[in-house]
Amino acid sequence: MPQTKQPLYIEHTISICPKCIKRVPAKIVQDGDSIYLIKRCREHGEQKELYEEVSDYHLKKRLYDKPGTDCKRQTEFNQGCPFDCGLCPDHEQHTCIGLIEITEQCNLCCPSCYASSGEGRHLGLETIEKMMDLYIDSEYEQAEILQISGGEPTIHPQILEILRLAKAKNFKYIMINSNGIRFSQDLEFVKSVADIFQGTGLEVYLQFDGLEENTYRTLRGSDLRNVKQKAIENLTSHGIAITLVSTILKGVNDHEIGAIVEFGMETEGIRGLNMQPLALFGRLDESVDTNERITLSGILKRMEDQTNGKILMDDFIPLPCNVDRVAITYLTQKRGKWTALSKGKNLQSFVPRIKNTFAFSLDDTLEKDGDCCGVTCKCFGPKKLADVLGKAAKSASDKKRTEYLNKDLFRISVTSFIDVYNFDMKSMKKECVHIITEDMRKIPFSSYNMFHRPGIT
Repeated sequence: MPQTKQPLYIEHTISICPKCIKRVPAKIVQDGDSIYLIKRCREHGEQKELYEEVSDYHLKKRLYDKPGTDCKRQTEFNQGCPFDCGLCPDHEQHTCIGLIEITEQCNLCCPSCYASSGEGRHLGLETIEKMMDLYIDSEYEQAEILQISGGEPTIHPQILEILRLAKAKNFKYIMINSNGIRFSQDLEFVKSVADIFQGTGLEVYLQFDGLEENTYRTLRGSDLRNVKQKAIENLTSHGIAITLVSTILKGVNDHEIGAIVEFGMETEGIRGLNMQPLALFGRLDESVDTNERITLSGILKRMEDQTNGKILMDDFIPLPCNVDRVAITYLTQKRGKWTALSKGKNLQSFVPRIKNTFAFSLDDTLEKDGDCCGVTCKCFGPKKLADVLGKAAKSASDKKRTEYLNKDLFRISVTSFIDVYNFDMKSMKKECVHIITEDMRKIPFSSYNMFHRPGIT
């Protein structure tokens, strides 16, 4: 009989058995063109789970890894990761995005909601301020991105006071994570938000899953296409920056990835796009075949195919703060044509100059340009990054820089959160999107939704 080809062993890790929610030993292996986790639970036997669809992408990720950035801790090491959150001393990355869920209420009931939002309470302003202060105090450098979330944060009765408070706290950036309904209907509210920030420091993280009716009916329970379009128009008319956030589910909207990218780049007011494979927790935790899921590399491959090679997998860099779970690229526009800044460049040599953060700053990069680790920087070949970006980016004029960021620079990122099926301990310890909780802890987003969200049994 012919021998069955064995999977290629890559490395050992710790995973979670989805049936008994206990830590189990696991191997990361290459089987064909994909990467899998093979787990062994004493009670529930061997389990094989898809980790990455494209093996080449996974095998290159370690080239971009770097040590984490430290921060203050709120809990002691006791049961071990991921049950001591957080952050316990065993966690290896600071907070890139601190997320505060200011309300449990929502004006939608999305079948895919990770938080199972709907009814519930609003947090009080005093509690929210304490949570903001915890985030600020826990970071050894400036707290970077504060994301105001929920539920649907715009329905909180004190949302404007919360935004004023956040602005006064001097975070590097503030995001409102919104489905866009209020922004599409309440122009006075849009104006009030714009007046608080005066065109700087705020971004609306707008839920935007595609361009087809079926996509929204499946993922959100109703056709929201007109709502999204009107929200974009209202926000843009008041100078509020937008990042589109797309949850991708195989067989539902993975065929729309290229169209979403094209829409984002062609639509005025949209500065970036974040795509997220559907994480299997919340309301959809048992409705998807886990080995038919879409992965980070799967999104990148579809993006390349569906844009006819305008955007390549090789244009993306695994973000050093969490190489297993985040990929990012920037594109610049000249004469109506978008080109990835990374195209044809030696990305690996640029790693020392990328901070452990989602808040990748154009200013930080320009300030460091020319010298990298004590030697003349050749990260971008014969040209420095500032030369690639052009005169507008280097201008001392804040107005010209803002115009450049809003019109001629576009960010695409893919973020893959962790669930009990694809759980990998090393990437869990590097996760840098953290929920700020009422009891004054910072808990990694994935861990919170798997084990620590109130109501989870």
